[in-house]
Amino acid sequence: MLTLVNTASFEQLDLAVGLRSDAAGEIIAHRRGPDGDDGTSDDDPFDDLTELDAVPYVGRHALAAMLDHVDAADIECGDVELQLLAFNDLHGNLEPPGGSSGRIQTGADPLVDRVDAGGLEFFATHMAALRSENPNTLVVTAGDLIGGSPLLSALFHDEPTIEAMNMVGLDIAGVGNHEFDEGATELLRMVSGGCHPVDGCQDDTDFAGASFAFLAANVEVEATGAPILPGYTIRRVGQARVAFIGLTLEGTPLLVSAAGIEGLHFRDEAETINEIVDELRPKGIETFVVLLHEGGAQTGLLEQCEGISGPIVGIVDALDDAVDVVISAHTHQSYICDLGGTLVVSGASFGRLITDVDLVIDELSGDVVSASARNVVVTRDVDAAAEHTALISRYKDIAAPFANRVVGSIAVDLGRTPDAAGESAMGAVVADAQLAATRAPDRGDAVIAFMNPGGVRGDLLFAQTSGGEQPGEVTFGESFTVQPFGNNLVTMDLSGAQIVALLEQQWSLGADGTERATVLAISAGFTYAWDPSRPIGARVVPESVALDGAPLDASRSYRVTCNSFLATGGDGFSVFSAGTDRVGGVLDLDALEAYFTDNSPLAAPAPGRIVRRAPV
Repeated sequence: MLTLVNTASFEQLDLAVGLRSDAAGEIIAHRRGPDGDDGTSDDDPFDDLTELDAVPYVGRHALAAMLDHVDAADIECGDVELQLLAFNDLHGNLEPPGGSSGRIQTGADPLVDRVDAGGLEFFATHMAALRSENPNTLVVTAGDLIGGSPLLSALFHDEPTIEAMNMVGLDIAGVGNHEFDEGATELLRMVSGGCHPVDGCQDDTDFAGASFAFLAANVEVEATGAPILPGYTIRRVGQARVAFIGLTLEGTPLLVSAAGIEGLHFRDEAETINEIVDELRPKGIETFVVLLHEGGAQTGLLEQCEGISGPIVGIVDALDDAVDVVISAHTHQSYICDLGGTLVVSGASFGRLITDVDLVIDELSGDVVSASARNVVVTRDVDAAAEHTALISRYKDIAAPFANRVVGSIAVDLGRTPDAAGESAMGAVVADAQLAATRAPDRGDAVIAFMNPGGVRGDLLFAQTSGGEQPGEVTFGESFTVQPFGNNLVTMDLSGAQIVALLEQQWSLGADGTERATVLAISAGFTYAWDPSRPIGARVVPESVALDGAPLDASRSYRVTCNSFLATGGDGFSVFSAGTDRVGGVLDLDALEAYFTDNSPLAAPAPGRIVRRAPV
């Protein structure tokens, strides 16, 4: 009976079943919800016969007619197949990412077994092909859809990415930490639309906002305890109902500007999920899918689960057994895992993979019968999706005068992938640029600069020619990809002892006991060594810490530069919060551009600023 009233058209109810037209109309109106044909966000299918009996014009005779039709048609409950097409950590990568960020390793040899991947034009084509395999398909993402984006999206406050996702047919998005990069108010504009309060609508069209659901179950307004966005959404597949819960990592405040999330509280992930499960199970919901912006790492290939570790392991272990699938994110890793009976997946980053999750659900019990997944590489050997090509071209035309301006040149590739010590060429260049911008006495009088690795968002490649420039030339758009957050530089006093304490904060333990390493890039002239065999809190070799070859004096004050994110304790570096005699500086991107102007062509900085001592 419920299958009939939730799937039949007006004509079927009126003609085939024999209901009065007013009864058939009321059933259809109930199903559509208050917004009728305008949308599906408040669709209201029938959950039980009591709800059906309460509909106007549906009485004893109508119920009998429907029962007779069900018996004659032999309509019954069975298994229904649901396909979830998931991705994570897109970060506004509309165009194919370059370098290692635009490849996926498919075999044991990282230099041979790899394929170019990513780019929204190809992503959309793959998505459409996968979607055609099952009429019961939902497209979902687990956060960092926007934020930390290349210039083509970031210049327009990520409106192009939201528009591209509307075209793809994204259904549900959990938030990640980067959704808060421009603050909670800007995130809400992404949801509901409207022009940017300062820059307006730069393409001369109104920004409509997301046509998909944004979920943030564990982000609450401190004053009221109310979530800033819905925590879950329920979707019907056949006669089964599936709950999707979306949330970001509890540690989001350590990763974004404090000003943008003032007055918000980020709750424990597992506790939040379990509360929602407890709320919904008594209502008959037995299938739960979590979109969680937290993850882990493994040592195998893209569909393996070798030595899985990281925060995701402890979180999943603490979840109610009713949770069937966790689509994870944040670590930019790929894996397909079974953790205690829960399917846990992740699809790398930047739109290079689509995770195809296939569920078989018993319509009668509403529970999952089986679950499987695979990671599908977004190869570039398919036709580009025409409407995405048009969207990208439109925004590239607007951005071209800004993006294609040459700011300098490089002599070799500058990569952001760290070596065993935690050092990268790109990170070192950024730190050097920030020191150069604040070294003058009237600009801060700095002697050391520190840069968080998560803020270095791209490589600079000699052969890359994104705007028609010559090989080796660096455009503003390429430099923006490296430094997209628009942080100001801050110079402060720290003692030698505080600097050593700061270095020790590079290694910490998460709540689940997982070690977390965030090795800062450092400017030329500052050096130190660390020993991985030493305990956390004592890994820095004290006598190795030096500035221009002289040992650091624990009692002396040093002028130190970092970006405004770090200056407020970002990434857990609370020592920066204690810095005194602060002086504000230029934007980090302006500092990088000035450094290119003064020092091109740039060579790769000599390694060895940071030394990793081999365990004895």
